[in-house]
Amino acid sequence: MTRLTRRRFLTISAACAAAPALADTSAQWRGIALGAPASLRLEGLSETEAAPIFAAVERELDRLEEIFSLYRTTSQISRLNQTGVLTTPAPEMLNLLSLCTALHDASGGAFDPTVQPLWLALATGATRSEVDRARESIGWGQVSIGTDAIRLPRPGLSAITLNGIAQGAVTDRIADLLRSYGLRDVLVDMGEITALGRRGADAPWRVGLVGPDGTVAKRIRLQDRAVATSAPGGTLLQGDQGHILSPQGNNTACQAVSVSAPLAALADGLSTALCLTPETELTRVMSRFPEARVEMRI
Repeated sequence: MTRLTRRRFLTISAACAAAPALADTSAQWRGIALGAPASLRLEGLSETEAAPIFAAVERELDRLEEIFSLYRTTSQISRLNQTGVLTTPAPEMLNLLSLCTALHDASGGAFDPTVQPLWLALATGATRSEVDRARESIGWGQVSIGTDAIRLPRPGLSAITLNGIAQGAVTDRIADLLRSYGLRDVLVDMGEITALGRRGADAPWRVGLVGPDGTVAKRIRLQDRAVATSAPGGTLLQGDQGHILSPQGNNTACQAVSVSAPLAALADGLSTALCLTPETELTRVMSRFPEARVEMRI
């Protein structure tokens, strides 16, 4: 059986959301956001009318990449990881780190962005001692977060990743940008999916949630709401170790989780956190976020 990467999960989900096409006028854009396929569908606009909006989206994506992208050495997160300190962090960075703290607390520490050194060690086949050293650098509670600067506890050793939540934040920002143009019926997929308004006069947006075997396990309807899916086994680091890590580096509690919420960042972060949450703790974690809903857990 072909193993699906996280990006492939999202691509399939977006395809399920956008098909079959309606006869109404719509404009579509495809590109890349934070290293993953991204797309937009604007109802009621021609391609010509949508062109300046798509150009604005691309400019905003470039700005957000300069904050959140681990692929750019000049981004704020890359500079923080390189030097251990980031002065004058962007408001978008501070807002997202605040949500990370809420998710860390709600999950009993299972959601921890400082697992990046451990992720890298496992992904590169590091020795046992190197893996243990990377694990020792983990500790979200030791990260200093202020409006003037963000500081990591062990410069040169500590590092953070926002890959389990930043795509949702980017999705939210692009949705806000489209609202500023007066658009109300939009499907946004910047790694996670937000559905604004409706697909047609009597047609809410429909999204297919893909299970671990690559098939649609469930279909849901979305209106002014976001959904995110996390699948730990989509990418394996070593042996059967999935790419979503707890601070201990343990295997995850399930194969796939989909969460819907008013904001994509919350849906994204919760779907990641719930992959690390035992079934017995699920209700407790979700009680902290009453506006969110588990749509699928396999």
